[in-house]
Amino acid sequence: MEIEKAFRRYLAARVVSVAGSVVSVVALPVLVYQLTGSAGWTSAVAVAEALPYLLFGLIAGAVADRAPRRALMVGLELATALLLASVPLAWWLGLLTAVHVLLVAFAVQVLFVFFDAANFGALPTLVGRAELTAAYSKLYGATTIVEVAVPPLAGLAVVLAAPAPLMALNAVTAVASAVLIRAITRPLSAVPAGDRPARLWSDIGAGLGFLRREPVVRLLTLVGMTHAAAGGAWVAMLVPFADQALGVHASGDARLAVLFACWGVGGVVAARLVPRLGARFGPARFALAALPCSLLAAVATAVTTHWPLAVVTVICWGTAHSAVVLNAVTYRQQLSPDELQARVNTTGRMLAWGVGQPAGAALAGAVAVTGAGARGGLVAGTAVLAAGVAFAWLSPTLRARARTPEPLA
Repeated sequence: MEIEKAFRRYLAARVVSVAGSVVSVVALPVLVYQLTGSAGWTSAVAVAEALPYLLFGLIAGAVADRAPRRALMVGLELATALLLASVPLAWWLGLLTAVHVLLVAFAVQVLFVFFDAANFGALPTLVGRAELTAAYSKLYGATTIVEVAVPPLAGLAVVLAAPAPLMALNAVTAVASAVLIRAITRPLSAVPAGDRPARLWSDIGAGLGFLRREPVVRLLTLVGMTHAAAGGAWVAMLVPFADQALGVHASGDARLAVLFACWGVGGVVAARLVPRLGARFGPARFALAALPCSLLAAVATAVTTHWPLAVVTVICWGTAHSAVVLNAVTYRQQLSPDELQARVNTTGRMLAWGVGQPAGAALAGAVAVTGAGARGGLVAGTAVLAAGVAFAWLSPTLRARARTPEPLA
């Protein structure tokens, strides 16, 4: 009962925090464009938000494994709130500039990288390894629903009001998240801070060493990069693909909003399926089945020319893609020692989100501008995924582990 109550507070903290973050994701590009009228400045927001995981991912994992996680997470949320509050304050004083907004976007994402690292270690400690898959799936499902529902509301709010004041809402949600995390009475750190190694670089090396030694985790992490690349290609090509291949225009066409939501719907479905299927088949066998499903759905999406069919294929792709991610993350968390949780999982996230997704988006964009169009860009990202699927299926280690499955718990 105590664990369930603690998890409810933890879940509420994450949902509230994600809701506020989604509002900022919508408001920040609009705000920068209003301040500059420049597409280049607006795209710089995405760059500012993508760099921190590449720059600080390894360090964040080591820090999160050696620091008291509850205090670290609370402090990071409060610091985030202060940074976000500076935007509406500067706007109200007539002092807001695009540089200010970009610096805040970068700094907030840096804080998120450290928070995310602590979060990776906190959940297994809070609920225990036996309940990790079910807990992470509930968390993933709840936050995905927020990511589907909040952007249209935030977009409407941006239209009806100035975007800068909306940043105050994100500041409030960050404070609320800090309060909820502070109210969790169960431990979020499994190893006392004094028992950890004193040297930060040794901590980083220990996390990387575990990835090198654990063959299935290493393989799924590398395959995850190819998987994330295909997802990055879809994110980059969604709007032009909808326009060029499906006849869904970027302005005033409600069908585009439906396409945006389809991926999230797939994520919600995956959150319900993964605990049952993972427990039945084990993570290695599940990965071998889910990866080709993701590839087939990606191919079906890339070749379709009809919007209703695209809705079906994108939901299927979102389901399979999210299932692969959920399975890999929970398996990695179950195999990682408690003292390495943040380091190992932050490295995995850095390679997927910080390397794979931007690389997939860049590849798709480069192919698209050569004359292949948005469909060609999407096919290029799908080809990277195909290489990852082939790599997974040709791996004797993964196939051997699949023949003697370990339940996800």
